[in-house]
Amino acid sequence: MIKRPPATIGMRHVALFVDQLELCERFYVELLGMEVEWRPDSDNVYLSGGSDNLALHRAVGSPAKQGADRQERLDHIGFMLARIDHVDLWHQFLLDDGVTILTEPRSHRDGA
Repeated sequence: MIKRPPATIGMRHVALFVDQLELCERFYVELLGMEVEWRPDSDNVYLSGGSDNLALHRAVGSPAKQGADRQERLDHIGFMLARIDHVDLWHQFLLDDGVTILTEPRSHRDGA
């Protein structure tokens, strides 16, 4: 059996593609009380309710488009690790277990 790296310390964020970015931002900020943590450009906003993060990314394409070719809503889910070197340990652990990894580990544009 493959030895599992140190456990994650929780979920950091969920990233969603949305058709109406401004409306979604208003919902999470004005109604749910989240705050804008970072707005790198007009198509992306990162919201926080404290220790979590919700990333909203403007969806590309028609919202009316239906079927198997419609863009997925979930972009990604981010987990926190206690140490940066655990990222590579987890990457190798998952590869060794046969998990398909679409991209190599990298630092997020917010420095995480």
